[in-house]
Amino acid sequence: MSEKECKHHEGKKRKIFRQVFWGIVVFLFLVLLAILLIWAILRPTKPTFTLQDVTVYAFNATVANFLTSNFQVTLISRNPNDNIGVYYDRLETYVTYRSQQVTYRTAIPPIYQGHKDVNVWSPFVYGTNIPVAPFNFLGLSQDQTEGTVLVTVKADGKVRWKVGTFISGHYHLYVRCPAFISFGPRSNGIAVGENAMKFQIIQRCSVSV
Repeated sequence: MSEKECKHHEGKKRKIFRQVFWGIVVFLFLVLLAILLIWAILRPTKPTFTLQDVTVYAFNATVANFLTSNFQVTLISRNPNDNIGVYYDRLETYVTYRSQQVTYRTAIPPIYQGHKDVNVWSPFVYGTNIPVAPFNFLGLSQDQTEGTVLVTVKADGKVRWKVGTFISGHYHLYVRCPAFISFGPRSNGIAVGENAMKFQIIQRCSVSV
């Protein structure tokens, strides 16, 4: 085969390669464009969360800057979308005081939430001898003396969106629910069982995805 023929075949191969390459690029672009258009038309809305109640079984601060607590929280989640489902692949709830985590994390089992569906979870969250920063412990002692403590029930996790047969990648979900807990004669809780108080909160939570 002559040198001229070799160059001709190499040029033909390069041309075919370029055509295949740009064909793939155009195909991927059209697929992504279609997904974006569908996404824009459907306008996905993040789920809503409401903290319905908090039952306090233990909340004991010691002089050594440690806190032992035990809560049962009731969270209501609603999917407001008409055509989009939500996969909760991971969701963990816990309690903080002045931005410091004071309980362990409790995992909520993975679940799929259909269109307009509502789910209710009532996990227990607790912490045994959790060290509290000195400045936070001082504030906690003062709040308990005054009779009201503001804690925040949080839920962090990963979600995916389902549109028809298309399932998105993972998105981080952050839920924040403030809750006032009262003690002593000023308490507005309802006694449930021995040494347990239930507080009706019904507080809309902030949600970010």
